[in-house]
Amino acid sequence: MKKHKIFLIGAALLTMGVNANAQSPNWGCDAETQQQMLEHVSLYQESMKQYTASKDARYCAEAYPHWKLIVANCPKQSVNLYVRGVVILKNMMKQAKTQEQRDSLIDELMRMYDTRIANYGDTANTLAKKALELESLRGAKGVNEYYPIYAQAASHGDMQAEYAVKYMEATIKYVQSGYAEPTLVVDNYDIASEMLENALDEQAADSVKAAKIRGYISGVESAFAPYADCGQLVEIYSKKFESDPENVTLLKKITNIMMKKGCTEDQLFFQATDNLYRLEPTPSTALRMGQMCVSKKDFANAVKYLTNAANDLESPKDRYKAYMLLGVAQEGHGSYAAARSAFYRAAENDPNKGEPYLRIAYLYMAHHSNDDGMNGRSAYWAACDKAVRAKNVDPSIADEANKVISKCSSSYPKKEDAFMLNLMNGQGYTVGGWIGESTTVRTR
Repeated sequence: MKKHKIFLIGAALLTMGVNANAQSPNWGCDAETQQQMLEHVSLYQESMKQYTASKDARYCAEAYPHWKLIVANCPKQSVNLYVRGVVILKNMMKQAKTQEQRDSLIDELMRMYDTRIANYGDTANTLAKKALELESLRGAKGVNEYYPIYAQAASHGDMQAEYAVKYMEATIKYVQSGYAEPTLVVDNYDIASEMLENALDEQAADSVKAAKIRGYISGVESAFAPYADCGQLVEIYSKKFESDPENVTLLKKITNIMMKKGCTEDQLFFQATDNLYRLEPTPSTALRMGQMCVSKKDFANAVKYLTNAANDLESPKDRYKAYMLLGVAQEGHGSYAAARSAFYRAAENDPNKGEPYLRIAYLYMAHHSNDDGMNGRSAYWAACDKAVRAKNVDPSIADEANKVISKCSSSYPKKEDAFMLNLMNGQGYTVGGWIGESTTVRTR
């Protein structure tokens, strides 16, 4: 057995020596050091091969000194150094005889993640892995150690969606442990939800990945739920606003979170929005002003602000919001055709959203003409068409769309009433008035 192992090592060394001379892989060290590490690489890899086959932790202890030398001297030998490093160190922790030994190994694991970042990048996700690992090792009592690492990961902006829920949960534990004020929960919810919304936009065409991301969104929303009440948000932010009412960064946070959570009818939202637009009149703040005017039912001014915002906003996501609000404002202003146009423009900016078509369906149902000889029932054919399109485009709103379809179906004209107007099921028909929509006859 021993001879066989020596033969394997010798063969591996010979092979790696040939490869090193032929390919000169970049191990993050000079050629001489790389040559010195060849035997350690072979011994470490053989031990890990034995561990994989047997799950015997003694092989991790055997690999450890060789692994440690490779990381210290040639940190880019392989990314597997860091994947296996987690396995080695966690197995060593299980064998630690004192808390001091275990803590030392935990510190070494944390330094290993830093070395991985220095040599392989992917900073946000590696930091998130580091935080997750430390959380599992330290437990809830270690939140003051692992939360800052989650926060550092999130600050890079490209953290994978799967870590967003852990980031929110860590934030809440950090606040509940007395290390920060509740405003941190709201601020970080804003970061996490934005991150997940962007991820969902990117994966909208992949139903499996999109479903996973929606699961993460639900997790973040559940974690945030105790802080999401409008009364809670007002309580959290009122004192900060009163003490610094012209802090643009704070005003953006207040207006953004209150828009997101539907708290746009509170006086704090109005005050913060007014101040923000006065201090920074941009398309983005005009969008907030439009939202405020809609909440106040000041539809004329809402149309003005939202038209300006929609024309100048750069992000399709922001333009979608502006056009949706503009549609609501135009409807409130009595301009139904203009409202429909705004909803269509919203759909152009986010083709995966069904809500614009549902809003048009509601428009048709609420504001149709009654001069079709059927008390306006022809409008329900066109409304049903829009509801069907809404759920085809966006399955996530299928339940609401089906309710609209059911409402429309129950409002169709009776078969005998349609017959009296020379109308039959399946026949083409153009709805009159401002709707002007081509559709087909349906009866109940």
